[in-house]
Amino acid sequence: MTSAPTTPLAAALARGPLVLDGGLSNQLAAQGCDLSDALWSARLLADDPGQIEAAHTAYVRAGARVLITSSYQATFEGFARRGIGREEAAGLLRRSVDVARRAAGAGAEEVWVAASVGPYGAMLADGSEYRGRYGLSVAELERFHRPRVEALVAAGPDVLALETVPDIDEAEALLKAVEGCGVPVWLSYSVEGERTRAGQPLREAFALAAGREQVIAVGVNCCDPRDAGRAVELASEATGKPVVVYPNSGEEWDAEARSWRGLPTFDATRVAAWRSAGARLIGGCCRVGPDSVTALARTLRSL
Repeated sequence: MTSAPTTPLAAALARGPLVLDGGLSNQLAAQGCDLSDALWSARLLADDPGQIEAAHTAYVRAGARVLITSSYQATFEGFARRGIGREEAAGLLRRSVDVARRAAGAGAEEVWVAASVGPYGAMLADGSEYRGRYGLSVAELERFHRPRVEALVAAGPDVLALETVPDIDEAEALLKAVEGCGVPVWLSYSVEGERTRAGQPLREAFALAAGREQVIAVGVNCCDPRDAGRAVELASEATGKPVVVYPNSGEEWDAEARSWRGLPTFDATRVAAWRSAGARLIGGCCRVGPDSVTALARTLRSL
């Protein structure tokens, strides 16, 4: 078993699984927010942070013990296109952590804050975070991610969520960007079957985190729930670390029609198998709402 850093969150994971929140965007949409913007939910950091806090609070009340911030698509480059300078943009990134921290205080139990560090493709807002292979070197990707990491770390999150990572090159860049930042991280790939979205074998992708003490969990998110079980097994086998898993509802996004298609396949009863295979951070991503998080929390308690 790979040793884990002695941080409070790592200690909590050693005691048992923690429930993550669900999709932030679908909850914001349920609250009546318009997310038809290249900044997606990050726009509300500037325009209406109270809506973000309300969405986080809904998940705390549903039973989430870890909140993922609204910084997934928040970048200096994206804000610059809206005429927002670097100093103000850094403040908005810090605000994403502060807003989540306020919502965390609404819980009867301790609730942790994970600062989201989304992939480079999220900034492009063209779906390329589900393809990877942007044509950039690891060094170039590291230079892109590092300033955002520094801004988020300054706000004092409990963990950095390096999430929806589509390929090994970007995972390597992210791990370089967080080195020495003083905050633990989890590394979570977006996958299809037993491969990253860019097509690399998952066992190879997960192995990148093995032996890195700063990484307290490794796993998958923003994927089909049916792909999650095998991914949890591979992540545990490849690293010996706790596994993080938070798939989508199972519906498919039609980028051309800008709508979701199909029926949800997310089922809280899958949690037992995920937990047995090594999952310790368990939640949902796109289209998984508070009701599903409540069902997850209830299932974990029953186990």
